[in-house]
Amino acid sequence: MLMPNTETEAAEIVRAHADTAAALDIVGNATRGGIGNPVEADQRLSSRGLTGIVSYNPAEMVLSAKAGTPISEIEAALAEAGQMMAFEPMDHRGIMGTSGEPTIGGAFAVNASGPRRISAGAARDNLLGVRFVNGMGECVKAGGRVMKNVTGLDLVKLLAGSHGTLGFLTEVTFKVLPVPKYSVTIVLSGLYEDAQAAAVMATALGLPVEVSGAAHLPVMVAPHHLDGSLPEGPATVLRLEGLEASVLVRAEKLEKAMAGFAPVSRLGPDDTETLWREIRDVKAYSDGTEKPLWRVSMAPTEGAKLVARLRLEAGIDAFYDWQGGLVWMRMEADPEADSLRQMIKAFGGGHATLMRAPAVHRDGISAFQPLAPAVALLSQRVKQKVDPVGIFSPGRMARGAGA
Repeated sequence: MLMPNTETEAAEIVRAHADTAAALDIVGNATRGGIGNPVEADQRLSSRGLTGIVSYNPAEMVLSAKAGTPISEIEAALAEAGQMMAFEPMDHRGIMGTSGEPTIGGAFAVNASGPRRISAGAARDNLLGVRFVNGMGECVKAGGRVMKNVTGLDLVKLLAGSHGTLGFLTEVTFKVLPVPKYSVTIVLSGLYEDAQAAAVMATALGLPVEVSGAAHLPVMVAPHHLDGSLPEGPATVLRLEGLEASVLVRAEKLEKAMAGFAPVSRLGPDDTETLWREIRDVKAYSDGTEKPLWRVSMAPTEGAKLVARLRLEAGIDAFYDWQGGLVWMRMEADPEADSLRQMIKAFGGGHATLMRAPAVHRDGISAFQPLAPAVALLSQRVKQKVDPVGIFSPGRMARGAGA
């Protein structure tokens, strides 16, 4: 593994590989290893040696850090100032069976966005600037406190979620927010129909109570949370955050509005923090197996319909985050990729990512949703601009496309 300690060293490595068209597999600390298609590369280039917080002024609510900085280090620094990363980056180690420390660059590279996405946006929405090495070994700065985009592209947004296929991140600058002073979770018990739960969550988010998290845990999933202490049956959970007095008033309003749909109970701050961390990290499917696991993003009203239709053809377990717009689906046997993607198209479109699966099931399956022809052409043009030789993680996002 190649592990530069400075951006200059990274640029020299990339330049040398570009000169010989030798591919590089771009990683942070590989805690998200396995996401995406297999990469055929001569070497693995890791940002793990690029560590440290570059600048952080809590009053500005902006932090800059080198890409290989452990997320735990950043969280500790933010906690001292009573601040947080509002996008709640997921820890993939449980579902992927990996170890080590997740890095901040890796979080942005995969656009890791947690339950608060419905109110605070995705990781890329919080990313202000990046430094990276392009495929020619040039150091590029985009966004941040000083804007310097090149090639006419919004490189900050493009790098987020690119899975190391467009550049080697060396530094990221992002906004942070104060930690909510108080939080509670309203639990609705007994909504056995997933579609009904999705409708109830939509109703809750339409109320003036500022719900910051909305998830539905069906009957087979709910017992995996809070050590099985949630009320019996499926749990539809709604998070409220803010100043204590405000939260308590809003919680009472929400409970009254939801009481007509199902029995209602309330979790305090400690259980709320634990529950949403478990939802964020997909604890229910952090089971030590390689059972195929899909991450599906689509319209909140359509996720439950997709699962119901797919269950007619395959054994499947699922739960819903983002008001139903994010569906985590664990298959009992085959990934059923063709059926899944056909149904996604039939239900209005979306994106399905195969997070994990036994090697025997991965052959011939693209881990990421195939792009529409026009989008694929645009992606190829972007790739050509920043990585003309195609050395960064070829094939990770599209089989045979060098993307």
